[in-house]
Amino acid sequence: MLKIGVFGTGYLGKFHLNNWKEISDVTVVGFFDPNDAIAKDVEGRYGLKRFDNEDELIDACDAIDVVTPTQYHFALCEKAIKKGRHVFVEKPMAHTIDEAKELVKLVQESKIKFQVGHVERFNPAFLAAQPLKLSPMFIEVHRLAQFNPRGTEVSVILDLMIHDIDAILSLVKSDVKNISASGVAVLTDTPDIANVRIEFDNGCVANLTSSRISIKKMRKMRLFQKDAYISIDFLEKKTEVIRLKTEEDQNAFAFDLETPAGTKTIAVLNPPVPDVNAIRRELEEFVSAIRSDKQPVVNEIDGFRALEVAHQILQKIGHNQTAQ
Repeated sequence: MLKIGVFGTGYLGKFHLNNWKEISDVTVVGFFDPNDAIAKDVEGRYGLKRFDNEDELIDACDAIDVVTPTQYHFALCEKAIKKGRHVFVEKPMAHTIDEAKELVKLVQESKIKFQVGHVERFNPAFLAAQPLKLSPMFIEVHRLAQFNPRGTEVSVILDLMIHDIDAILSLVKSDVKNISASGVAVLTDTPDIANVRIEFDNGCVANLTSSRISIKKMRKMRLFQKDAYISIDFLEKKTEVIRLKTEEDQNAFAFDLETPAGTKTIAVLNPPVPDVNAIRRELEEFVSAIRSDKQPVVNEIDGFRALEVAHQILQKIGHNQTAQ
């Protein structure tokens, strides 16, 4: 039985607790949360032991689940790794690049498993696209949310856009060549809306727009590659493929399109979207990595790369604001 200790039982932490209950051969030995009102609610609702000391909880478990505000990630992860405990930490993995570098070093010097909670990697719509031959050369992303004070201790880049940064870096097998960015702080002290252009060495270009002050919600990624267009709707959990018809597409809806190069037959496909709870799937993958001694799907290097690009974006936005 794998013993889990949960740090942070607020809004997202409760989702984690609910999903840990559904995973076999796992037990939550207790939790740590400095907020007395939240802790009392968790004790009553889940019947879990509240630990008043971080070290005591770490000592009592095999792995920790860090769902605290970002500024507390490093200290908790560092303690756990040094004690030989496996770590699942919500994105972003750390508050600063230096903290993230130190965590990468500690993980690679240890024998523990370290997974970063980039949950969109486990979104059913994103999973549905994985069997396709994905080699995008242009990517367009819109992640728009209504304003919510929760999470505003960091910019929209680290709060929302980092999901898409991680997803894009997992798709584009090339180094980042150049970043252009613009952002505006509207309701908070950090950027609430931003537009970013990431250019890769292989020629791929990604345009990302993220906002936490929008009227409507949207979480869409569009991939354009040779002979195909793939739409991934993270919010509605739908995936659509429009491509030149192949032998694999005999049963797909198709239509002819006249082009200067002649008639092209276009197939429209809707790949089956798995019935997956993304949070549960990422926690299950973490457990599987521990038990089978394999690399987690989103490991410390993935978490670091996403954070590094996010901070480069923030630097570009800061420079642009200074230049105005």
